[in-house]
Amino acid sequence: MTQAAGRPGGPARTRVRASRQAGADITRRGGAVKDAVGVFVRRLRADRHNKALSLSFLRAAGDGADLHLGRADARCMVLLLSTEGGDEVQLLAVRDGAFARDELTRLTVAINSESGAVEVADQGEATANVVALSERSGTGTPATGPAPPATDTAPTASTSSLRPPLFAAHDDELLVKLGVVRSLLPAIRKITTDEQLDKLLTHNLPELTRDVLTALRDHRDPADVERLITSTWRPEGEDVDVRDWAGAARRAVSQAETDDDAVLEALGNGFDAWRLFLHPEQRRLAKAAFKGSAKVTGGPGTGKTVVALHRVQQLVDRLTPGHNRAVLLTTYNTNLALELRERLRDLGGDELLRRVDVKSVDVLAREILQESRTELGRPLDDEAAINLWHDIRVETGLLHYDAEFLDSEFKHVILAKRCGSWDLYRRIGRTGRPRITPPQRHEVWQLVQAYQARLAVAPRRTTYAVIADRAAGLEQHRMARVEEQARYKDEQGGRDLIHREAGSGMWLRPRYQHVVVDEAQDLSGSHWRMLRAMVRKGPDDIFLVGDAHQRIYGGRVVLSDHGIVIRGRASRRLTLNYRTTRQILGSANGLIAGASFDDLDTGTDTLDGYRSVLTGLAPQFWRAPDRTSEMRAVAVLIKERHDAHGTPYSAMAVAVPDQSAAQEFAYRLADEFRIPVVPLGKEGVRSGEDAVRIGTMHRFKGLEFQRVFLTSVGEGQVPRQSIEQYRLANPDRYRLEEQRARSLVFVAATRARDELVVSWSGKASRFLPPDADATAFRATDLLRPQGPASGPATASVA
Repeated sequence: MTQAAGRPGGPARTRVRASRQAGADITRRGGAVKDAVGVFVRRLRADRHNKALSLSFLRAAGDGADLHLGRADARCMVLLLSTEGGDEVQLLAVRDGAFARDELTRLTVAINSESGAVEVADQGEATANVVALSERSGTGTPATGPAPPATDTAPTASTSSLRPPLFAAHDDELLVKLGVVRSLLPAIRKITTDEQLDKLLTHNLPELTRDVLTALRDHRDPADVERLITSTWRPEGEDVDVRDWAGAARRAVSQAETDDDAVLEALGNGFDAWRLFLHPEQRRLAKAAFKGSAKVTGGPGTGKTVVALHRVQQLVDRLTPGHNRAVLLTTYNTNLALELRERLRDLGGDELLRRVDVKSVDVLAREILQESRTELGRPLDDEAAINLWHDIRVETGLLHYDAEFLDSEFKHVILAKRCGSWDLYRRIGRTGRPRITPPQRHEVWQLVQAYQARLAVAPRRTTYAVIADRAAGLEQHRMARVEEQARYKDEQGGRDLIHREAGSGMWLRPRYQHVVVDEAQDLSGSHWRMLRAMVRKGPDDIFLVGDAHQRIYGGRVVLSDHGIVIRGRASRRLTLNYRTTRQILGSANGLIAGASFDDLDTGTDTLDGYRSVLTGLAPQFWRAPDRTSEMRAVAVLIKERHDAHGTPYSAMAVAVPDQSAAQEFAYRLADEFRIPVVPLGKEGVRSGEDAVRIGTMHRFKGLEFQRVFLTSVGEGQVPRQSIEQYRLANPDRYRLEEQRARSLVFVAATRARDELVVSWSGKASRFLPPDADATAFRATDLLRPQGPASGPATASVA
């Protein structure tokens, strides 16, 4: 690398960027490689002429850009792209082992003509692995063990070789035009089965290539692939110049968008900067300017939260200088708000946090009441609120209304729609709620009146729903005063305005300039009324992300009913899953197949086009004759994953339908198998010890584990038997309860990153595949004296 201007006599400092693919290389290798590369990058940044870097010229990339090799330690080497005379260096790839130099030397480095990104591909390795898989399996099925011993028998033609290539319908130029790396075409042309493609996708391919091949494999029309995928990768407002290496290296799609310090942290100290990386489609949503409110939906793992975090950063960057917290980032519970705060700190540090309020909607509501000195009493938790409804049912004799329905009706209809009188309640629309007759409404109103009267009896009590409702009213009153003051200012030209504001006791202005909402599907109507009143209507006022398929707490809300109007391109969907394998995703999608979901407004939403480029183990199904056998089988599987495969206990979790099952499983694992366990509570994962997490499916919201054991998924447990009373008596209520149960299992299943194990005793839940009972492994086989080593569990684990 050439000498660049710097301090006279001092070392030449270099700006170091790390590519997305290099980040994946480091993550896969971890440990000593991560530390070695971190030290290497620090040295390179400080002085690129440091002899300890062992830099050697490899070849010219073109137009002032060169490729170099560097040695991080005795076994680890890196591939570097230098531009701007050596002042700018991008870390492209990392390899370790005896053949690290050879592997890096044969890599193809080019600028993608569609995305303009610097891409790295290993055509030789890709071809070798695809061919090897075909030769080892014969039929295209992945080989699970060593190659069979050689024999004197002449080889027969592979069945897979008789099949047409998987991408035969698409010529080379079309694939390249869609964004596929040209150097990988020889390997792609040899692919005849899904298994071979999955093998190729396990390599560190450029993301655009992965996206395109996955979509075409799923029989997407090339025109749709170009519109929905390729076009989102093209840089806005500029043409791609495949000779502009300096511009390509700086382009956001080429690298994690962090400054040098963040890159160094990512490489050396284990901070996961890559989870804050934005796909180009996500980047455009995070950085776009909207005329009003905007909404982003998408299935689990599509990066909605990452978009929300970058959106916050973008909004803060646009603020005028100041010290107030002008942007609100909120979600439905305190635990998730704490996590959002930490991730926002990772993204922009304390400087970013100084301009942002990060709070749950319930904390916001309570603060508003405290600010106004409104006393409603001590709030009841969810269980206590339901118990109070039980008491009211007994006192009134109206036992045919269950407590859960009454609590939901109170929150999502009477409070959310401000039904302060019987006359309003009897006429109000109830979109998404079970149908009830006018006489039934009157009885429900009587129950609500009795409930509110009991809350008012000393010692006074309240609920979080009541707090949210009251806070929404206070904020709406405050915003009305803000608007009135603004009108007065326009009319009077500012005359005596200061005196009016001083007399009001406060400076009347909107509480926030922008509001960003995560997990929007679980907020109630009262929450939305409150948030709407916290920010003035205008450009970029409210930005929300969510997914109705994952709604397990709130009821359906029509945003436009609360003054949040989202039009046209301000409503977008994300469809690419970054967390869950294609196998687990396909199984999870089957859990909600056939159900209809809203789009967080007046429309409907589906998971059409929802996909993953990750591949891994197919979900396993285990059936047991009784509950004890099921619990023991799950314990054996957990021990086997820990002892034989080295999976930490803390990377595994057991999900159950209810709290009693959680306690039962925890006791069995700890007492009989000496497996350390930690309960998942309202606060989420707090313990740092290496222990299996156990909790109800509700508690899995927002979490992620390497292996998830989804248990007790039997008929009568999922969904619970009690909903059968509504099948004929109240079909609307039945459909609502069944859909909520489907969403709950869907959320729990999609927490699994690498492996999903589903178990039950008795008959399988109707949510599972029709042949689940017939095709599942038998827990009794696993519990034979010889142990799991000879059973199907070990054979099915990679």
